[in-house]
Amino acid sequence: QEQLVESGGGLVQPGGSLRLSCAASGFSLADRDVGWFRQGPGKEREGVSCITKSGVSTYYLDSAKGRFTISRDNDKNAVYLQMTSLRPEDTAVYYCVLVWGCGSDSGYWGQGTQVTVSS
Repeated sequence: QEQLVESGGGLVQPGGSLRLSCAASGFSLADRDVGWFRQGPGKEREGVSCITKSGVSTYYLDSAKGRFTISRDNDKNAVYLQMTSLRPEDTAVYYCVLVWGCGSDSGYWGQGTQVTVSS
């Protein structure tokens, strides 16, 4: 069964850190660009970060630059999003997406993981 599963979300205080994981089963992530998207309460969905299939190129939402780091381990068939200096406005459901190229939101979506930043 093909699945894309996010994990690592939770409740964290402002200034804290979380590491999100995106694991694939039943297929390989290695030949696809992978993006992280989020949708906060009452907000539109937005792209947070993307990494090319080679891992050479990465892209970030302006508000995520310097705080978030995307990485991949093709041997483990996984992609990660390390988030630091979290802010309340980072509160959202975060989705891992196998995109048809970084810059696109079209592709195969995971179910999402909730991140809540609150004191």
